[in-house]
Amino acid sequence: MTTNWSSASYKLSKQGQAYVLVTLVGVSGSTPRNSGTKMVISHDDIFDTIGGGHLEHKAIKYAKKMLVSGKSCQHIEHFQLGSNLGQCCGGNTSVLFECFAATGVNIMLFGAGHVGKALVPILAQLPCKITWVDSREAQFPADLSSYENVDKVVSDSPELEVASMPANSYFIVMTHNHQMDFEISQAILKRANFHYLGLIASNTKWRRFQQRYKHRDIDQIQVARMSCPIGLAEVGGKLPMEVAVSVSAEIINVYQAQQVKLAVINEQHEQGNQQSVDENFASKARPKSQQGIHWQELKQLLSTD
Repeated sequence: MTTNWSSASYKLSKQGQAYVLVTLVGVSGSTPRNSGTKMVISHDDIFDTIGGGHLEHKAIKYAKKMLVSGKSCQHIEHFQLGSNLGQCCGGNTSVLFECFAATGVNIMLFGAGHVGKALVPILAQLPCKITWVDSREAQFPADLSSYENVDKVVSDSPELEVASMPANSYFIVMTHNHQMDFEISQAILKRANFHYLGLIASNTKWRRFQQRYKHRDIDQIQVARMSCPIGLAEVGGKLPMEVAVSVSAEIINVYQAQQVKLAVINEQHEQGNQQSVDENFASKARPKSQQGIHWQELKQLLSTD
């Protein structure tokens, strides 16, 4: 927990990752920390602290539950530190949980050649987390640290990095070696849970790869999902920047369509009144027209002695 909550929330927002901002909005009696103390919880990390102990343990558990729902929401929970949590300080505190849903996508880019170098600065400005993989350390730009949502991975066996990505990730394959491209794309196809797989290739290379996939008994349904040649057909050109613009435009097109689809599914789910318990705890049976925390509820909690 070396990063403070402010830096963590900024970085996670930049990357489009989901996180929960936890704030002590009202305290009375003896408590580990004062009102206004904050911490951030993401799927994988915890940043800062609201004082430790059972209170923080409960807050983290509650925040993780909110993250599973996948929705942006707010909730206030009141804790009796002594009687309910067994903490010796014995005071009371009200905790505001603000869940910020993931807005970006996870992208793994294979290849740090001319097109890769032109593509990363474009993708880095989008709400996404980029894992950039190449077997050649010297190929990466020296100023890569300026991109907060880009992680560099140097690997002699880049196809093994595929397994580290979560489901529904985006994969872009454009290495300097055709055999390496084949091994990487084959590993992705075998996973069969990717959202996007783009391969840079000529028509000849693509036909050869399709034949090789058949010989390896790769599911042809998954092969048909590939984008090859990569990029939007409407954006032509062979210069590295032209290809990079075409690929980034296709990525944006795909993830925007994904966001629309998810929004429609969520709306239909709510209209059918089939919200899960994890989704319902965030609304607490409030009217559908109301969003967030009612000001009277917040005022009452903040004014508690």
